[in-house]
Amino acid sequence: MNDTPVVYIVDDEAAVRDALHLLLKREPFTVEACASAEDFLARPLAECHGCVIVDVRMPGTDGLQLQEELARRGIALPVIFLTGHGDIPMSVRAIKGGAVDFLTKPVGAERLLSAIHAALAESGRLRAHTTGSRQAASCMALLTAREREVMLLALAGHANKEIARRLGISHRTVEIHRAHIMRKTGAANLLDLARIAAVAALAAPVPLIRKC
Repeated sequence: MNDTPVVYIVDDEAAVRDALHLLLKREPFTVEACASAEDFLARPLAECHGCVIVDVRMPGTDGLQLQEELARRGIALPVIFLTGHGDIPMSVRAIKGGAVDFLTKPVGAERLLSAIHAALAESGRLRAHTTGSRQAASCMALLTAREREVMLLALAGHANKEIARRLGISHRTVEIHRAHIMRKTGAANLLDLARIAAVAALAAPVPLIRKC
C-alpha cells in the first residue's frame, strides 16, 4: 500500500478544481483532480490511502451515485461533499451513506482542511482494519477443515473432552489440533484466538469462553 495520502478532487468545474488544487498543494499529501466521476473511477483506487472531495451535481454519474459505487466496489475512501447546490435531503443521504462531511461552496480553507484531516484519519483507520483482516484471514487459511471445527467448538466454550465426543476423535487428537491451531494463527491464548477469528470473519466474538 502507498503510504502517501491522496486527496482526490472530483468536480466538473475547472475553476473549482484549480482553486482547490492551489489551496491544497502545500499540504503534506498528494492532490489529484478529476473532471468527472467516470474519470475518477477509472483510476486504481483499491489500495489507495486518502479521501475524495466530490461535487453533488455533475453530468453523468453524480456525487451521491459515486459514493454508492465506491461502497459497492468495496473501495474504502472517505468522502467529503462540496457543493453549491445542496439541500437537506441530499446532505442526509450523503451522511447516511458514510460521508465525512457535507460542505457548501464557498467554503473557508480552515473548514475544508479540518474535514480533510478527519477524512484522512478515517482512511488510516480503515486501512489498518483492512490490513488486520487480511493478516487474520491468511492465518485462518492455514487451518485444515478439522482444525477449524475444533477451533469453533473451542471458541464456543466446549472442553476438549466434549469436542472429542462431538467430532468422534480422541482427547489427545483434540489437544494436537489445538496446538496446531495456536501455532498457525500465532494466538497467545483462547481470547486472542477469538479476536483473530472474529477479525477474519470466521467466527463472531464469544461472550463467554471457558478454560479447557
